[in-house]
Amino acid sequence: MKSTLSIKKTWLIAIAATFFVVSCSDETTVFENPDDNLVNETNQSKLDNSVSFERAGVLDIYEDPIATAKRFNLTGKTEEAGDYPLSLVAQIAPPSFDNGENLAATHVALDGDYGYVSYNTVGQDYVGAIDVIDISDPTDPRVTSRLYYTNADLNSIAYDNGYVYVAGGVDSEQSVTATANSLIAKIAVSGGRLNTSDITYGFQEGFNATDVRIVDNKAIVTSGQDGFVVVYDKNDLSALNEAAFSDLRSVAYSGSEIAVLDAAQGVTFLDQSLNVTRSINIDSDFGVDAKRTLDFSNENIVVSEGEKGAGVYNATSGSFVEYLPILTNPENAEPGEIVTNGVAVNEDLLLMANGAGGLSLSESKDGSTVGVGVIELTGSINFVTSKGDYIFAASGKKGFQIIKLNRPDESLVTRCEDLTSYSGSSNLNVNTGDDLAYRGSKRFNNVNIGGNLLLCGSWTVKDGVNINANGLFEMNGTIVIGRNNRQRNVTINSGATFRVEGNLTIYGDLVLNEGATIEFIGDDSVVNIFGNVTKGSNTTVEGTFRDVRGAF
Repeated sequence: MKSTLSIKKTWLIAIAATFFVVSCSDETTVFENPDDNLVNETNQSKLDNSVSFERAGVLDIYEDPIATAKRFNLTGKTEEAGDYPLSLVAQIAPPSFDNGENLAATHVALDGDYGYVSYNTVGQDYVGAIDVIDISDPTDPRVTSRLYYTNADLNSIAYDNGYVYVAGGVDSEQSVTATANSLIAKIAVSGGRLNTSDITYGFQEGFNATDVRIVDNKAIVTSGQDGFVVVYDKNDLSALNEAAFSDLRSVAYSGSEIAVLDAAQGVTFLDQSLNVTRSINIDSDFGVDAKRTLDFSNENIVVSEGEKGAGVYNATSGSFVEYLPILTNPENAEPGEIVTNGVAVNEDLLLMANGAGGLSLSESKDGSTVGVGVIELTGSINFVTSKGDYIFAASGKKGFQIIKLNRPDESLVTRCEDLTSYSGSSNLNVNTGDDLAYRGSKRFNNVNIGGNLLLCGSWTVKDGVNINANGLFEMNGTIVIGRNNRQRNVTINSGATFRVEGNLTIYGDLVLNEGATIEFIGDDSVVNIFGNVTKGSNTTVEGTFRDVRGAF
Protein backbone atom coordinates (compact mmCIF):
# COMPACT_ATOMS: atom_id res chain seq x y z
CA MET A 1 0.00 0.00 0.00
CA LYS A 2 1.64 3.21 -1.11
CA SER A 3 -0.26 5.71 0.93
CA THR A 4 -2.35 6.03 4.04
CA LEU A 5 -3.18 9.72 3.96
CA SER A 6 -5.81 9.40 1.25
CA ILE A 7 -5.72 12.94 -0.04
CA LYS A 8 -8.95 13.39 -1.97
CA LYS A 9 -8.33 16.48 -4.08
CA THR A 10 -5.76 17.62 -6.59
CA TRP A 11 -3.08 19.39 -4.62
CA LEU A 12 -1.57 22.68 -5.66
CA ILE A 13 2.21 22.68 -5.49
CA ALA A 14 2.98 25.01 -2.62
CA ILE A 15 6.00 27.26 -2.71
CA ALA A 16 8.97 25.96 -0.77
CA ALA A 17 9.41 29.06 1.35
CA THR A 18 8.05 28.81 4.88
CA PHE A 19 6.08 31.71 6.33
CA PHE A 20 4.52 32.33 9.69
CA VAL A 21 1.24 33.75 10.86
CA VAL A 22 1.27 35.72 14.09
CA SER A 23 -2.43 35.42 14.77
CA CYS A 24 -4.40 32.23 14.36
CA SER A 25 -6.45 31.58 11.26
CA ASP A 26 -10.00 32.92 11.40
CA GLU A 27 -11.23 29.62 9.99
CA THR A 28 -9.93 27.50 12.85
CA THR A 29 -13.21 26.58 14.53
CA VAL A 30 -14.24 24.48 17.52
CA PHE A 31 -17.51 22.53 17.62
CA GLU A 32 -18.85 20.67 20.63
CA ASN A 33 -20.85 17.44 20.45
CA PRO A 34 -21.79 17.24 16.75
CA ASP A 35 -23.62 13.96 16.12
CA ASP A 36 -23.47 13.76 12.33
CA ASN A 37 -21.46 11.11 10.52
CA LEU A 38 -20.76 8.99 13.63
CA VAL A 39 -21.65 5.33 14.15
CA ASN A 40 -20.87 3.55 17.42
CA GLU A 41 -20.42 -0.24 17.10
CA THR A 42 -22.66 -1.93 19.66
CA ASN A 43 -22.34 -5.56 18.50
CA GLN A 44 -19.88 -7.06 20.97
CA SER A 45 -19.62 -10.33 19.04
CA LYS A 46 -18.41 -8.37 16.01
CA LEU A 47 -15.73 -6.77 18.14
CA ASP A 48 -14.72 -10.12 19.61
CA ASN A 49 -14.49 -11.71 16.17
CA SER A 50 -12.12 -8.96 15.02
CA VAL A 51 -9.31 -10.62 16.99
CA SER A 52 -7.52 -13.38 15.06
CA PHE A 53 -4.98 -15.87 16.38
CA GLU A 54 -4.71 -17.65 13.02
CA ARG A 55 -1.09 -16.64 12.43
CA ALA A 56 -0.13 -16.21 16.10
CA GLY A 57 3.10 -17.79 17.23
CA VAL A 58 6.81 -17.79 16.51
CA LEU A 59 7.97 -15.22 13.99
CA ASP A 60 10.98 -15.77 11.79
CA ILE A 61 13.29 -12.95 10.76
CA TYR A 62 14.32 -12.83 7.12
CA GLU A 63 17.91 -11.74 7.34
CA ASP A 64 20.01 -10.09 4.68
CA PRO A 65 22.61 -12.37 3.04
CA ILE A 66 25.52 -10.99 5.08
CA ALA A 67 23.74 -11.50 8.40
CA THR A 68 22.59 -14.96 7.34
CA ALA A 69 26.10 -15.99 6.34
CA LYS A 70 27.40 -15.04 9.78
CA ARG A 71 24.97 -17.51 11.37
CA PHE A 72 26.56 -20.50 9.66
CA ASN A 73 29.73 -22.08 11.00
CA LEU A 74 32.87 -22.57 8.98
CA THR A 75 31.64 -25.89 7.57
CA GLY A 76 28.66 -24.13 6.07
CA LYS A 77 26.35 -26.84 7.40
CA THR A 78 25.09 -25.64 10.78
CA GLU A 79 22.82 -22.66 11.17
CA GLU A 80 23.33 -20.85 14.47
CA ALA A 81 20.38 -19.84 16.64
CA GLY A 82 19.20 -16.33 15.85
CA ASP A 83 18.77 -13.36 18.15
CA TYR A 84 15.38 -11.72 18.83
CA PRO A 85 12.94 -14.55 19.59
CA LEU A 86 9.81 -12.70 18.49
CA SER A 87 6.24 -13.98 18.52
CA LEU A 88 2.99 -12.69 17.02
CA VAL A 89 0.36 -12.38 19.75
CA ALA A 90 -2.65 -11.59 17.56
CA GLN A 91 -3.99 -9.58 14.64
CA ILE A 92 -6.95 -7.19 14.82
CA ALA A 93 -8.91 -7.11 11.56
CA PRO A 94 -9.83 -3.64 10.23
CA PRO A 95 -13.38 -2.43 10.89
CA SER A 96 -15.94 -3.01 8.17
CA PHE A 97 -19.46 -1.67 7.75
CA ASP A 98 -21.85 -0.60 4.99
CA ASN A 99 -20.00 1.78 2.65
CA GLY A 100 -16.90 1.26 4.75
CA GLU A 101 -15.42 -2.01 3.49
CA ASN A 102 -11.96 -0.74 2.54
CA LEU A 103 -10.52 0.58 5.79
CA ALA A 104 -6.81 0.34 6.58
CA ALA A 105 -4.92 0.86 9.85
CA THR A 106 -2.88 4.07 9.88
CA HIS A 107 -1.56 4.79 13.37
CA VAL A 108 -1.31 3.35 16.89
CA ALA A 109 -1.16 5.03 20.30
CA LEU A 110 -0.37 3.16 23.52
CA ASP A 111 -1.17 3.91 27.13
CA GLY A 112 -1.23 1.45 30.01
CA ASP A 113 -3.56 -1.45 29.34
CA TYR A 114 -4.94 -0.10 26.05
CA GLY A 115 -3.94 0.44 22.46
CA TYR A 116 -5.77 2.97 20.27
CA VAL A 117 -5.81 2.45 16.49
CA SER A 118 -6.90 4.85 13.75
CA TYR A 119 -8.11 3.83 10.28
CA ASN A 120 -8.75 5.56 6.97
CA THR A 121 -9.81 4.66 3.44
CA VAL A 122 -7.55 4.85 0.42
CA GLY A 123 -9.38 6.39 -2.51
CA GLN A 124 -11.97 9.09 -2.97
CA ASP A 125 -14.21 8.22 -0.03
CA TYR A 126 -13.82 9.83 3.38
CA VAL A 127 -14.34 6.94 5.80
CA GLY A 128 -12.46 6.22 9.02
CA ALA A 129 -12.65 4.44 12.35
CA ILE A 130 -11.15 4.15 15.83
CA ASP A 131 -10.55 0.94 17.77
CA VAL A 132 -9.82 0.64 21.48
CA ILE A 133 -7.99 -2.61 22.28
CA ASP A 134 -7.49 -4.02 25.77
CA ILE A 135 -3.94 -5.40 25.91
CA SER A 136 -3.78 -5.87 29.69
CA ASP A 137 -3.54 -9.63 29.13
CA PRO A 138 -1.00 -10.05 26.31
CA THR A 139 -2.24 -13.58 25.70
CA ASP A 140 -5.81 -12.45 25.03
CA PRO A 141 -6.23 -8.94 23.51
CA ARG A 142 -9.83 -7.73 23.11
CA VAL A 143 -11.48 -4.95 21.12
CA THR A 144 -13.56 -3.08 23.70
CA SER A 145 -14.88 -0.15 21.65
CA ARG A 146 -15.18 0.94 18.01
CA LEU A 147 -16.34 4.16 16.40
CA TYR A 148 -16.97 4.66 12.67
CA TYR A 149 -16.64 7.99 10.86
CA THR A 150 -18.68 8.02 7.67
CA ASN A 151 -17.25 11.34 6.43
CA ALA A 152 -13.69 11.49 7.76
CA ASP A 153 -10.34 9.79 7.23
CA LEU A 154 -8.30 9.36 10.42
CA ASN A 155 -4.56 9.46 9.85
CA SER A 156 -3.07 9.75 13.32
CA ILE A 157 -4.08 9.15 16.93
CA ALA A 158 -2.77 10.08 20.39
CA TYR A 159 -3.95 9.44 23.95
CA ASP A 160 -3.74 11.69 26.98
CA ASN A 161 -5.44 11.66 30.39
CA GLY A 162 -8.76 10.05 29.50
CA TYR A 163 -9.08 11.30 25.92
CA VAL A 164 -8.03 10.17 22.46
CA TYR A 165 -7.07 12.81 19.93
CA VAL A 166 -7.38 11.98 16.23
CA ALA A 167 -6.21 13.96 13.21
CA GLY A 168 -7.47 13.45 9.70
CA GLY A 169 -9.40 14.78 6.74
CA VAL A 170 -13.08 15.54 6.30
CA ASP A 171 -15.20 16.41 3.29
CA SER A 172 -16.20 19.88 4.47
CA GLU A 173 -18.73 20.21 1.65
CA GLN A 174 -20.67 17.24 3.04
CA SER A 175 -20.39 18.18 6.71
CA VAL A 176 -22.73 20.48 8.62
CA THR A 177 -19.97 21.43 11.06
CA ALA A 178 -16.61 21.38 9.27
CA THR A 179 -15.23 24.69 8.00
CA ALA A 180 -12.01 23.24 6.59
CA ASN A 181 -10.79 19.85 5.41
CA SER A 182 -8.29 19.16 8.24
CA LEU A 183 -9.69 18.14 11.59
CA ILE A 184 -8.71 17.28 15.12
CA ALA A 185 -11.19 15.49 17.37
CA LYS A 186 -10.97 14.99 21.12
CA ILE A 187 -13.02 12.00 22.33
CA ALA A 188 -13.49 10.90 25.93
CA VAL A 189 -12.59 7.30 26.72
CA SER A 190 -12.96 5.44 29.99
CA GLY A 191 -12.52 1.78 30.85
CA GLY A 192 -11.82 1.03 27.20
CA ARG A 193 -15.06 2.64 25.97
CA LEU A 194 -15.33 5.68 23.70
CA ASN A 195 -17.92 8.24 24.79
CA THR A 196 -19.55 9.77 21.72
CA SER A 197 -21.46 12.29 23.83
CA ASP A 198 -18.20 13.96 24.83
CA ILE A 199 -16.43 15.00 21.60
CA THR A 200 -14.81 18.32 20.75
CA TYR A 201 -13.66 19.27 17.24
CA GLY A 202 -11.28 21.77 15.73
CA PHE A 203 -10.65 22.47 12.05
CA GLN A 204 -7.65 24.01 10.30
CA GLU A 205 -6.45 24.78 6.80
CA GLY A 206 -4.72 22.10 4.74
CA PHE A 207 -6.19 19.31 2.64
CA ASN A 208 -5.66 16.66 5.33
CA ALA A 209 -4.39 16.64 8.91
CA THR A 210 -1.46 14.23 9.04
CA ASP A 211 -0.27 13.91 12.63
CA VAL A 212 -1.12 14.80 16.23
CA ARG A 213 1.11 14.92 19.31
CA ILE A 214 0.20 15.83 22.89
CA VAL A 215 2.85 17.94 24.65
CA ASP A 216 2.08 19.07 28.20
CA ASN A 217 -1.23 20.97 27.98
CA LYS A 218 -1.09 21.34 24.21
CA ALA A 219 -2.16 19.33 21.18
CA ILE A 220 0.08 19.86 18.14
CA VAL A 221 -1.44 19.04 14.75
CA THR A 222 0.17 19.10 11.30
CA SER A 223 -1.75 19.33 8.03
CA GLY A 224 -0.59 18.56 4.50
CA GLN A 225 -0.19 20.75 1.44
CA ASP A 226 -1.18 24.37 1.98
CA GLY A 227 -1.42 23.47 5.65
CA PHE A 228 -0.13 24.43 9.07
CA VAL A 229 1.33 23.23 12.28
CA VAL A 230 -1.24 24.39 14.85
CA VAL A 231 -0.89 24.37 18.62
CA TYR A 232 -4.20 23.87 20.43
CA ASP A 233 -5.12 24.02 24.07
CA LYS A 234 -5.71 20.31 24.63
CA ASN A 235 -8.59 21.01 27.02
CA ASP A 236 -10.97 22.89 24.70
CA LEU A 237 -9.11 22.74 21.34
CA SER A 238 -8.89 26.49 21.09
CA ALA A 239 -6.04 27.43 18.74
CA LEU A 240 -3.10 29.10 20.49
CA ASN A 241 -0.55 29.49 17.71
CA GLU A 242 0.14 28.35 14.17
CA ALA A 243 2.76 28.44 11.44
CA ALA A 244 2.28 27.74 7.74
CA PHE A 245 4.39 25.17 5.89
CA SER A 246 4.33 23.70 2.42
CA ASP A 247 3.55 20.04 3.08
CA LEU A 248 3.76 18.75 6.64
CA ARG A 249 3.66 14.99 7.29
CA SER A 250 4.64 14.47 10.93
CA VAL A 251 5.57 16.03 14.27
CA ALA A 252 7.90 14.74 17.00
CA TYR A 253 8.89 16.03 20.42
CA SER A 254 12.23 15.52 22.18
CA GLY A 255 11.22 16.79 25.61
CA SER A 256 12.46 20.29 24.88
CA GLU A 257 11.70 21.12 21.27
CA ILE A 258 9.34 20.31 18.43
CA ALA A 259 10.42 18.83 15.10
CA VAL A 260 8.21 18.76 11.99
CA LEU A 261 8.77 16.94 8.72
CA ASP A 262 8.03 19.08 5.67
CA ALA A 263 8.04 17.06 2.45
CA ALA A 264 9.06 20.16 0.51
CA GLN A 265 12.16 20.88 2.58
CA GLY A 266 13.10 18.42 5.32
CA VAL A 267 13.11 18.68 9.12
CA THR A 268 12.48 21.96 10.90
CA PHE A 269 13.02 22.42 14.65
CA LEU A 270 10.72 24.79 16.51
CA ASP A 271 10.61 26.24 19.98
CA GLN A 272 7.43 26.26 22.07
CA SER A 273 6.30 29.46 20.30
CA LEU A 274 6.79 27.82 16.87
CA ASN A 275 9.81 29.95 16.05
CA VAL A 276 12.31 28.18 13.78
CA THR A 277 15.55 27.37 15.58
CA ARG A 278 17.27 25.39 12.80
CA SER A 279 16.55 23.12 9.84
CA ILE A 280 17.89 20.02 8.13
CA ASN A 281 17.47 20.18 4.37
CA ILE A 282 16.69 16.73 2.95
CA ASP A 283 16.68 16.04 -0.77
CA SER A 284 14.35 13.04 -0.89
CA ASP A 285 11.11 12.24 -2.67
CA PHE A 286 8.58 11.98 0.16
CA GLY A 287 5.73 11.19 -2.24
CA VAL A 288 2.64 13.26 -2.96
CA ASP A 289 0.20 11.67 -0.56
CA ALA A 290 2.25 9.28 1.56
CA LYS A 291 2.56 8.84 5.30
CA ARG A 292 6.02 9.67 6.62
CA THR A 293 7.09 9.95 10.26
CA LEU A 294 10.15 10.93 12.26
CA ASP A 295 11.39 10.06 15.73
CA PHE A 296 14.16 11.17 18.08
CA SER A 297 16.81 8.58 18.97
CA ASN A 298 19.23 9.87 21.62
CA GLU A 299 21.25 12.63 19.92
CA ASN A 300 19.86 11.77 16.48
CA ILE A 301 16.60 12.15 14.62
CA VAL A 302 15.45 9.35 12.29
CA VAL A 303 13.38 10.32 9.23
CA SER A 304 11.24 8.15 6.96
CA GLU A 305 12.47 8.91 3.44
CA GLY A 306 10.38 6.68 1.19
CA GLU A 307 12.37 4.59 -1.27
CA LYS A 308 15.68 5.61 0.37
CA GLY A 309 14.72 3.96 3.65
CA ALA A 310 15.37 5.87 6.86
CA GLY A 311 17.79 8.76 7.15
CA VAL A 312 19.62 9.36 10.43
CA TYR A 313 20.76 12.90 11.24
CA ASN A 314 22.38 14.54 14.22
CA ALA A 315 19.54 16.52 15.77
CA THR A 316 21.81 19.31 17.02
CA SER A 317 24.14 19.92 14.09
CA GLY A 318 21.90 18.59 11.33
CA SER A 319 24.80 16.57 9.93
CA PHE A 320 24.00 13.38 8.05
CA VAL A 321 24.88 10.21 9.99
CA GLU A 322 23.73 7.28 7.84
CA TYR A 323 21.00 5.77 5.71
CA LEU A 324 19.24 2.63 6.88
CA PRO A 325 18.20 0.84 3.69
CA ILE A 326 15.05 -1.21 3.12
CA LEU A 327 16.22 -4.79 3.59
CA THR A 328 13.82 -6.64 1.28
CA ASN A 329 12.46 -6.26 -2.22
CA PRO A 330 9.42 -8.55 -2.64
CA GLU A 331 8.96 -9.72 -6.22
CA ASN A 332 5.19 -9.21 -6.23
CA ALA A 333 5.26 -5.61 -4.94
CA GLU A 334 4.29 -2.78 -7.25
CA PRO A 335 6.86 -0.04 -7.94
CA GLY A 336 6.59 2.67 -5.31
CA GLU A 337 5.05 0.37 -2.70
CA ILE A 338 8.37 -0.50 -1.04
CA VAL A 339 8.90 2.71 0.90
CA THR A 340 9.68 3.61 4.49
CA ASN A 341 6.48 5.08 5.95
CA GLY A 342 7.40 5.20 9.61
CA VAL A 343 10.14 4.61 12.17
CA ALA A 344 10.13 3.78 15.88
CA VAL A 345 12.85 3.52 18.51
CA ASN A 346 12.80 1.22 21.57
CA GLU A 347 16.03 1.30 23.59
CA ASP A 348 18.69 -0.15 21.26
CA LEU A 349 16.19 -1.25 18.59
CA LEU A 350 15.08 0.71 15.53
CA LEU A 351 12.03 -0.44 13.58
CA MET A 352 11.11 0.64 10.06
CA ALA A 353 7.62 0.33 8.55
CA ASN A 354 8.46 -0.22 4.88
CA GLY A 355 5.07 -0.66 3.24
CA ALA A 356 5.17 -3.73 1.00
CA GLY A 357 8.79 -4.17 2.13
CA GLY A 358 7.55 -5.23 5.57
CA LEU A 359 8.72 -4.36 9.07
CA SER A 360 12.49 -4.33 9.47
CA LEU A 361 14.45 -4.50 12.69
CA SER A 362 17.87 -2.96 13.29
CA GLU A 363 20.01 -2.67 16.40
CA SER A 364 22.36 0.03 17.65
CA LYS A 365 25.85 -1.24 18.36
CA ASP A 366 28.91 0.81 19.25
CA GLY A 367 27.51 4.01 17.81
CA SER A 368 26.27 2.55 14.52
CA THR A 369 23.05 0.88 13.40
CA VAL A 370 23.16 -2.68 12.06
CA GLY A 371 20.28 -4.22 10.13
CA VAL A 372 19.05 -7.53 11.58
CA GLY A 373 16.32 -8.39 9.09
CA VAL A 374 12.64 -8.24 8.21
CA ILE A 375 10.06 -9.65 10.62
CA GLU A 376 7.76 -12.31 9.17
CA LEU A 377 4.46 -10.40 8.98
CA THR A 378 1.66 -10.05 6.45
CA GLY A 379 0.29 -6.84 5.01
CA SER A 380 1.70 -3.47 4.02
CA ILE A 381 3.28 -1.93 7.13
CA ASN A 382 2.22 1.72 7.34
CA PHE A 383 3.14 2.60 10.90
CA VAL A 384 5.02 1.10 13.83
CA THR A 385 5.42 1.94 17.48
CA SER A 386 7.11 0.02 20.26
CA LYS A 387 6.94 0.16 24.03
CA GLY A 388 8.38 -2.13 26.68
CA ASP A 389 8.34 -5.72 25.46
CA TYR A 390 5.94 -5.13 22.54
CA ILE A 391 5.86 -3.91 18.95
CA PHE A 392 2.57 -2.65 17.51
CA ALA A 393 2.25 -2.37 13.75
CA ALA A 394 -0.49 -0.84 11.62
CA SER A 395 -0.48 -3.00 8.52
CA GLY A 396 -3.05 -1.52 6.19
CA LYS A 397 -5.86 -3.92 5.34
CA LYS A 398 -4.29 -6.59 7.57
CA GLY A 399 -5.13 -4.34 10.51
CA PHE A 400 -3.32 -4.04 13.83
CA GLN A 401 -0.62 -6.56 14.73
CA ILE A 402 0.77 -7.19 18.21
CA ILE A 403 4.30 -8.59 18.40
CA LYS A 404 6.10 -9.62 21.59
CA LEU A 405 9.85 -9.04 21.78
CA ASN A 406 10.26 -11.71 24.48
CA ARG A 407 13.09 -9.88 26.17
CA PRO A 408 14.49 -11.73 29.18
CA ASP A 409 13.21 -10.52 32.52
CA GLU A 410 15.98 -8.63 34.27
CA SER A 411 15.43 -10.38 37.60
CA LEU A 412 15.62 -13.71 35.82
CA VAL A 413 18.85 -12.73 34.10
CA THR A 414 20.30 -11.82 37.50
CA ARG A 415 19.35 -15.21 38.94
CA CYS A 416 20.92 -16.99 36.00
CA GLU A 417 23.88 -14.67 35.53
CA ASP A 418 26.46 -17.38 36.26
CA LEU A 419 25.29 -19.41 33.27
CA THR A 420 26.91 -19.21 29.87
CA SER A 421 25.03 -17.28 27.17
CA TYR A 422 23.83 -19.64 24.46
CA SER A 423 25.73 -19.48 21.18
CA GLY A 424 25.31 -22.41 18.84
CA SER A 425 23.10 -24.27 16.44
CA SER A 426 19.47 -23.34 15.82
CA ASN A 427 18.81 -27.08 16.16
CA LEU A 428 19.49 -27.65 19.86
CA ASN A 429 20.22 -31.32 20.60
CA VAL A 430 21.00 -32.49 24.14
CA ASN A 431 22.30 -36.05 24.08
CA THR A 432 21.70 -38.65 26.78
CA GLY A 433 24.16 -38.04 29.59
CA ASP A 434 24.61 -34.34 28.76
CA ASP A 435 23.86 -31.76 31.46
CA LEU A 436 23.62 -28.34 29.83
CA ALA A 437 22.47 -24.94 31.09
CA TYR A 438 22.30 -21.61 29.27
CA ARG A 439 20.89 -18.15 29.63
CA GLY A 440 20.00 -15.74 26.85
CA SER A 441 17.42 -14.92 24.19
CA LYS A 442 17.48 -16.89 20.94
CA ARG A 443 15.40 -18.27 18.07
CA PHE A 444 15.59 -22.06 17.58
CA ASN A 445 14.31 -24.22 14.76
CA ASN A 446 13.81 -27.24 17.05
CA VAL A 447 14.85 -28.56 20.46
CA ASN A 448 15.49 -32.27 21.17
CA ILE A 449 16.44 -33.31 24.71
CA GLY A 450 17.80 -36.68 25.78
CA GLY A 451 19.79 -35.54 28.83
CA ASN A 452 19.29 -32.52 31.08
CA LEU A 453 18.75 -28.95 29.84
CA LEU A 454 18.13 -25.70 31.71
CA LEU A 455 17.27 -22.57 29.72
CA CYS A 456 17.05 -19.21 31.51
CA GLY A 457 15.71 -16.33 29.46
CA SER A 458 13.42 -15.95 26.44
CA TRP A 459 13.28 -18.42 23.58
CA THR A 460 11.20 -19.32 20.55
CA VAL A 461 11.12 -22.65 18.74
CA LYS A 462 9.80 -22.60 15.17
CA ASP A 463 9.18 -26.33 14.82
CA GLY A 464 8.85 -28.42 17.97
CA VAL A 465 10.22 -29.59 21.32
CA ASN A 466 10.79 -33.27 22.09
CA ILE A 467 11.88 -34.53 25.52
CA ASN A 468 13.08 -38.10 25.13
CA ALA A 469 12.62 -40.89 27.69
CA ASN A 470 14.01 -39.90 31.09
CA GLY A 471 15.10 -36.51 29.81
CA LEU A 472 14.77 -33.31 31.87
CA PHE A 473 13.94 -29.88 30.47
CA GLU A 474 13.86 -27.00 32.96
CA MET A 475 12.78 -23.60 31.68
CA ASN A 476 12.90 -20.33 33.63
CA GLY A 477 11.47 -17.37 31.73
CA THR A 478 9.51 -17.47 28.48
CA ILE A 479 9.30 -20.00 25.67
CA VAL A 480 7.01 -19.95 22.62
CA ILE A 481 6.66 -22.97 20.31
CA GLY A 482 5.09 -23.16 16.84
CA ARG A 483 2.61 -20.92 15.08
CA ASN A 484 -1.15 -21.17 15.00
CA ASN A 485 -1.43 -21.73 11.24
CA ARG A 486 1.47 -24.21 11.35
CA GLN A 487 1.10 -25.91 14.70
CA ARG A 488 3.94 -27.83 16.34
CA ASN A 489 3.88 -29.99 19.46
CA VAL A 490 5.74 -30.34 22.72
CA THR A 491 6.14 -34.04 23.43
CA ILE A 492 7.18 -35.42 26.84
CA ASN A 493 8.08 -39.09 26.68
CA SER A 494 8.17 -41.89 29.28
CA GLY A 495 9.94 -40.91 32.47
CA ALA A 496 10.74 -37.43 31.14
CA THR A 497 10.02 -34.17 32.98
CA PHE A 498 9.29 -30.67 31.75
CA ARG A 499 9.71 -28.18 34.61
CA VAL A 500 8.38 -24.68 33.92
CA GLU A 501 8.86 -21.46 35.84
CA GLY A 502 7.44 -18.58 33.82
CA ASN A 503 5.45 -18.43 30.59
CA LEU A 504 4.88 -21.36 28.26
CA THR A 505 3.02 -20.83 24.97
CA ILE A 506 2.41 -23.73 22.59
CA TYR A 507 0.76 -23.26 19.19
CA GLY A 508 -0.02 -26.95 18.93
CA ASP A 509 -0.50 -29.84 21.36
CA LEU A 510 1.15 -30.73 24.63
CA VAL A 511 1.62 -34.50 24.47
CA LEU A 512 2.34 -36.34 27.72
CA ASN A 513 3.12 -39.94 26.89
CA GLU A 514 2.93 -42.73 29.48
CA GLY A 515 4.85 -41.85 32.63
CA ALA A 516 5.55 -38.23 31.60
CA THR A 517 5.57 -35.28 34.01
CA ILE A 518 5.04 -31.55 33.63
CA GLU A 519 5.72 -29.46 36.71
CA PHE A 520 5.06 -25.76 37.28
CA ILE A 521 7.22 -23.95 39.82
CA GLY A 522 6.14 -20.93 41.88
CA ASP A 523 2.77 -19.19 41.87
CA ASP A 524 3.01 -17.04 38.73
CA SER A 525 3.52 -19.47 35.86
CA VAL A 526 1.27 -19.10 32.81
CA VAL A 527 0.50 -21.75 30.20
CA ASN A 528 -1.20 -20.79 26.94
CA ILE A 529 -1.90 -23.83 24.73
CA PHE A 530 -3.75 -23.35 21.42
CA GLY A 531 -4.07 -27.06 20.77
CA ASN A 532 -4.92 -29.92 23.13
CA VAL A 533 -3.34 -31.59 26.10
CA THR A 534 -3.19 -35.34 25.52
CA LYS A 535 -2.23 -37.57 28.45
CA GLY A 536 -1.27 -41.20 28.52
CA SER A 537 -1.49 -43.42 31.58
CA ASN A 538 0.38 -42.53 34.78
CA THR A 539 1.11 -38.96 33.71
CA THR A 540 1.64 -36.19 36.25
CA VAL A 541 0.71 -32.50 36.20
CA GLU A 542 2.01 -30.64 39.25
CA GLY A 543 2.14 -27.10 40.57
CA THR A 544 0.19 -23.86 40.37
CA PHE A 545 -0.32 -22.12 37.04
CA ARG A 546 -2.78 -20.00 35.08
CA ASP A 547 -4.29 -21.99 32.23
CA VAL A 548 -5.19 -19.24 29.74
CA ARG A 549 -7.31 -21.36 27.38
CA GLY A 550 -8.42 -24.11 29.72
CA ALA A 551 -6.37 -26.73 27.93
CA PHE A 552 -5.90 -28.83 31.04
